Amino acid sequence: MSYFDEVYESVLPHRAVAVYMYLRDRAGKTGCCWPGINTIARDLKLSRSTIKRALADLEMAGRMVREARFRAGEHWQKWWHQYPPPPGGLRKCFPPK
Repeated sequence: MSYFDEVYESVLPHRAVAVYMYLRDRAGKTGCCWPGINTIARDLKLSRSTIKRALADLEMAGRMVREARFRAGEHWQKWWHQYPPPPGGLRKCFPPK
């Protein structure tokens, strides 16, 4: 059984399924990832607005948790966490150096 089966069988719009699969692929073992909306849009060949709607869909469905973090003197950065957490629990996420 694939870990996407539950998502395939859900009532999520296709945009949300595509973004969920993208984030899940990028999350790795930690269950976390931090791509920007522009990066997701470019990689999936979707508009920024579509990505924002998909992320909102995923949050409302309880599939993702979004956190805003301030990076010293720059801008707010969103971090995307898989929910429910993978086996072993959701580990603390740290941005790449």
